[in-house]
Amino acid sequence: MPIFTLSFFTCCLLVLFTSGVTAQEKFTISGYVRNKENGESLIGANVYEKNTFRGTTTNEYGFYSLTLPAGEYVIAASYLGFVAAEAEVTLQSDRRVNFELLPQAKVTEEVIVTSERKDKNVESSQMSAVEISVEQIKTLPVLLGEADILKTVQLLPGVQSSGEGNSSLYVRGGGPDQNLVLLDEALVYNPGHLFGFFSVFNSDALNSTTLLKGGIPAKYGGRLSSVLDITMKEGNNRHYEINGGIGVIASRLTIQGPIVKEKSSFIVSGRRTYADLLIKPFQDKISNGEFEGNAYYFYDINAKLNYRFSDKDRLYVSGYFGRDVFTFRPPDSEFTISIPWGNATATMRWNHLFNNKLFMNTSFIFNDFDFSFRSTFNEFSFNVFSGIRDFGFKSDLDYIPGLQHKIKLGAQYTYHIFTPYTANTKAGDAQFSNDTLNKKYAHELAVYVQDDWSISDRVKVNVGVRGSLFMQVGPFARYEYDFAGNPSDTTIFGRNEIIKTYWGIDPRISIRYSIREDISVKASLTYINQYIHLVTNGTTTLPTDLWTPSSARVKPQTGLQGALGYFHNFKNNSYEASVEMYYKHLWNQIEFGESYVPELNVDVEESFVFGQGRSYGIEFFVNKKEGAFTGWVGYTLSYTHRMFPDLNNGKPFRAKYDRRHDLSVVASYSWKRWKFSGVFVFGTGQSVSLPTGRYFIDGRIVNQYTGKNNYVMEPYHRLDFSVTYALKKRERFNSELVFSIYNVYSHKNPYFIYFDVSGNIQEGNVEVSAKKVSLFPILPSLTWNFNFLK
Repeated sequence: MPIFTLSFFTCCLLVLFTSGVTAQEKFTISGYVRNKENGESLIGANVYEKNTFRGTTTNEYGFYSLTLPAGEYVIAASYLGFVAAEAEVTLQSDRRVNFELLPQAKVTEEVIVTSERKDKNVESSQMSAVEISVEQIKTLPVLLGEADILKTVQLLPGVQSSGEGNSSLYVRGGGPDQNLVLLDEALVYNPGHLFGFFSVFNSDALNSTTLLKGGIPAKYGGRLSSVLDITMKEGNNRHYEINGGIGVIASRLTIQGPIVKEKSSFIVSGRRTYADLLIKPFQDKISNGEFEGNAYYFYDINAKLNYRFSDKDRLYVSGYFGRDVFTFRPPDSEFTISIPWGNATATMRWNHLFNNKLFMNTSFIFNDFDFSFRSTFNEFSFNVFSGIRDFGFKSDLDYIPGLQHKIKLGAQYTYHIFTPYTANTKAGDAQFSNDTLNKKYAHELAVYVQDDWSISDRVKVNVGVRGSLFMQVGPFARYEYDFAGNPSDTTIFGRNEIIKTYWGIDPRISIRYSIREDISVKASLTYINQYIHLVTNGTTTLPTDLWTPSSARVKPQTGLQGALGYFHNFKNNSYEASVEMYYKHLWNQIEFGESYVPELNVDVEESFVFGQGRSYGIEFFVNKKEGAFTGWVGYTLSYTHRMFPDLNNGKPFRAKYDRRHDLSVVASYSWKRWKFSGVFVFGTGQSVSLPTGRYFIDGRIVNQYTGKNNYVMEPYHRLDFSVTYALKKRERFNSELVFSIYNVYSHKNPYFIYFDVSGNIQEGNVEVSAKKVSLFPILPSLTWNFNFLK
């Protein structure tokens, strides 16, 4: 590994030196590509020279750089859903050319678009990547009318949900903690509301979404399976705008506009459920008082400010705060339960353009996730807390010396504060607390360099390496236990004293070979270290699951994934088709032991067991991007297994999210003011552990299991449908009605299985029957969306 690293950095130095020499005879066109209507940056837009189609794409802030020999050119910029723009450029010195593209929906007269480049999936060296537009997300039928990014991502091949309505992601056999979910560069640890049934991402506040399932570039690290990179809108810097929606379960409102026109803007977006307010007057009547005192709601707020000092300097400040709150206060009782949990993030970023080829972004990042359970009864109180808080800094450089190279390099530092599990109890004057037992601290540092290198017209390579360092530090007390499980010795570590250090080198490479303009073959190999872990004891990702760091006992997870894909576009790039095969091996996977029971006076990591995993499969994807009729079909055949010496007698077993077959069909049709959308999903059922026999011991029923995850539930399938009708437009106001039906034929999909015991043990007539619990029958919903532009 060190030899590889040395050779890689040597190659990078040679590339930089060579580029500097050849660039003396060339000049650079650079600038930004933005939405003409509101000034938003367009991420991943194509900028190219029309005669040869050689070009580049914009970065996360809409910046591009294109170096060409002196001469006369027609430079074009294009972006899906926008009308392409062109500029005639006489290149005899470095030039700054900004493009503003108009959304096609805003064009009132016929526009003929020619020579528009739309072959990004074939041309790019990046494989296993999907970009999803917010407009596309909003048109799909969803649960109770709430447009949801994570639900849309689950419809892609290689991505599976953990169950009915759940927003957790299992990507190519990886667990939910193996997904790097970013919102404006800030990490979101728990992306679900309502115990995972809705995501925390309000689509009205979002600009772009990119999913990477494999071939993950070196700029991303710390997660084994995937990256979901989400960026918020910057705010309309030309007009004030108000938009929102009123739905069955929640309403939302977004306000945006210029602070200084063309220079600075803001956006504030909020969403809240009101099921608790609607049901409260009827609670007593419909349940005879049984549910009186219950209350649940969630809310979230997104906000962002930006200020453009010049084309060379820009400042962004963005944040998110979301909360779920469940309370139970029975009438005429002193017993109360409160369960709040949620995320908070904040990002401050500074963009600086050193010259036409060198772009820098520096960020300060804060993120926090916490879960609490509070219970009181008379003088007794019981509080449980779990959470993770990060303070981070990162700086990235984009260096574009010429058409052949796009070089990125950077560094990142994060200070972690983990609280996997703390409890406080109080009964009168007696108190107990384990606040210092489980709390852990760590430093995480990473540096990377990568190059997207066009070796020839046919061969393109993205090669990179990421180095990382992780240190668990004090204050911390390490306990040793005797054979009876009692503490026998204690080692005390002071503040910032190093307890355990891990480091890793993660090489990444992706290769694209073009067979012809519309066909390419891609391959990738990715090795990743992951230093923080989510340990779950259930079948779904709940806020009660525990985040914990690598330590003297818990080693980092590591993963190696290889992928091979065939990509083919049809009919002038209107259709995309791909087939991808992958194999993934995972080391140091973590689970709770089979007999795990939470203990307040024992460090939670003492209950962990460790093993390996592997997954492999093949994915088929066909996507129609343009025209009145759009949509995609995705199918995945996959196998996911785990092997733990301390589980299932050391034998391999199917992972709980192993799904042999997974099919998604998505379709939308637009006609005048109408838009019709449908979604059909089918998947093999989840693997669960069910007893294969029972016997009696001392008058009790004891279950017998012959293997872990030994039973596969019945297949999951569902059809959803929605109709959107655009109401008559006013001068500055437009709105639409969205009627959707979730689970059209009301299929009872299994959520979990439990066993009902009837009869009497003493009389010998005990009967045990398995019963299926389903959550959602057919669910219609109606949402009114509106937009007002001043």
